[in-house]
Order: sequence, then structure tokens, then C-alpha cells
Amino acid sequence: MESMNLKIGEKLKSLRSTRTLSLDETAALTGVSKPMLGQIERGQSVPTVTTLWKIATGLKTPLSFFLEGPQAEYAIAGPDQANVILGDNGKMRAYPLFTYDPVQSVETFYIEFDPDCRHFSDKHNDGVEEHIFVLRGTLRLVLGDKTVDVGEKQAVRFRAGMPHAYQNLSESQCAVYNTIFYPSH
Repeated sequence: MESMNLKIGEKLKSLRSTRTLSLDETAALTGVSKPMLGQIERGQSVPTVTTLWKIATGLKTPLSFFLEGPQAEYAIAGPDQANVILGDNGKMRAYPLFTYDPVQSVETFYIEFDPDCRHFSDKHNDGVEEHIFVLRGTLRLVLGDKTVDVGEKQAVRFRAGMPHAYQNLSESQCAVYNTIFYPSH
């Protein structure tokens, strides 16, 4: 877990430096406190998925930018315990499978939701779309004022430019693939 702390912190510091942003300016853009940003940059704290989404959204950067490594011609991926992103007090675990690809403007996660898990996500930037494929269990999505239940072996896509929530309605673990598409600039 230590290497992930350092990787996220180094990426944040590099991004801030490239954009010539102070910690105060970054805090204002992201809604994450200056002390927390400093702790993340120093590798003293691993941000929750909610905090990392706030940082990514505020800096208009894909979430997996903070976790990406070198790209290969092809890749086989599975959940990597070292790179897990936790949410809802550990009841949600997001594993980056394919980190942000700047050519395709896409990233893919494998996510596990424990029973009674309810995870809230701030709105993403305009034009971002999510595709979720439910492998097992039933996932409830709250998309603005709409509620959508997605069962096992079903998929849903939605525009993620609004606050949304994920809830496991199953008595056992719900597992999904989540692919996020970013608009090309």
C-alpha cells in the first residue's frame, strides 16, 4: 500500500507543478483541504475513492491518471490488491484494470460492493459516460432523480455529469466492470 501512497502523491505533485498550481489553488479547485493535499503529496495518506474523485474532477483529470503505469501493446488485467481504492469504509473496492488511455480517453475498473454498501459519487465533468456490467448481484444506481436497478448479467450506461450513487441490493457481494469514457478534447 505504501507504493500506491507515493505514486498518487508524486502524480498529484507533478500535475500541480505542470499547471503551476499552489496547494491553496488546488484546494479551491478540488474541494479537498490544503493539509490533506499536502499529506497525499508526501505519501502520508492514501485518499479515499471519494477524495481521489474530487481531486481528479477538480483538476479535470481521469481518476486512473493517479495510478497508471507504462502502456503495453496488449495487456491482461485482474484485480491487484496493491492498487485497490477503497470507498464506503472499505465496503467498496475499486481495482483499476486499465488505467486512463489518453488516445482512447477511457479507463476500466473491476469493483466489488459488499452487502449494504452505498457509495456516492460527485458529478464527473460534462460529457463523461459510464458503462457498468454487473457480473453478480444486483446494483441500484441513483442517477439524479432516477433510480435504476441492474441485475446480474445486465449492463447500463449513463452520463455521469450528475451526482450519482451505487448501492448493492444483494445479500452477497455485487461485482461489476465499470468503464468510464471521457470526451476527447
